[in-house]
Amino acid sequence: MEPAIILVRPQLGMNIGMVARAMANFGLSDLRLVAPRDGWPNPDAGPPAAGADHVLDGARTFGTVHEALADCSLTFATAFRPRDVMKPVISPRQAMQDIRTQGLKAGILFGPERSGLLTADLISVQTIITIPASPDFASLNLAQAVLVLAYEWFGAEAVPPVSPAREPAPHGELQGLLGHLFAALDQAGYFHPPHRTAATQRTLAGIMSAARFTSDEVRTLRGVIRALARTRG
Repeated sequence: MEPAIILVRPQLGMNIGMVARAMANFGLSDLRLVAPRDGWPNPDAGPPAAGADHVLDGARTFGTVHEALADCSLTFATAFRPRDVMKPVISPRQAMQDIRTQGLKAGILFGPERSGLLTADLISVQTIITIPASPDFASLNLAQAVLVLAYEWFGAEAVPPVSPAREPAPHGELQGLLGHLFAALDQAGYFHPPHRTAATQRTLAGIMSAARFTSDEVRTLRGVIRALARTRG
């Protein structure tokens, strides 16, 4: 099952077009755009796509990272030496082989051209992908980064998928659990002082995404939250 290439807050239409070309070169077509700066469709994307019109025509837009990842059980983000985010860090080759082997829907986040992904974006995923590059000049443009991962996907050994013993719940189910938990904690007065609420929620989100709960475990935890809420009432 091919991974979704998710461009988060992309800025230039021409860069989206070059990403589409890179994807088509290596057999990828699931392009998702989160809050593109100049809207979508964008006429500037056509020429640099160089004929990868099927990728552009099928591109879908989303308002948030969570919406774009909702159906993905495996979630990744590309970043160079991420700081302050305690996540497993692997190479593009290992990531693509893992996706091939597990056979689950995966989503890979790529940040905007100028600034890259925010810490809040990185916390949303299970694993960070870092592309090895010269420490003297490690900056890759958006299309280059996508090209590297698409190439590794194309070349990854096409082994029969192995069903994991613990298949992670889709990202959308995890977000439902987090929303339920945050609401219950807010009702219980847990978020104090108020100005630390966002930071505390990011920490909890990181803990939850790292656990890779199954769908059954998500349902069980939501039942626990409901029971505790009834007890308080």
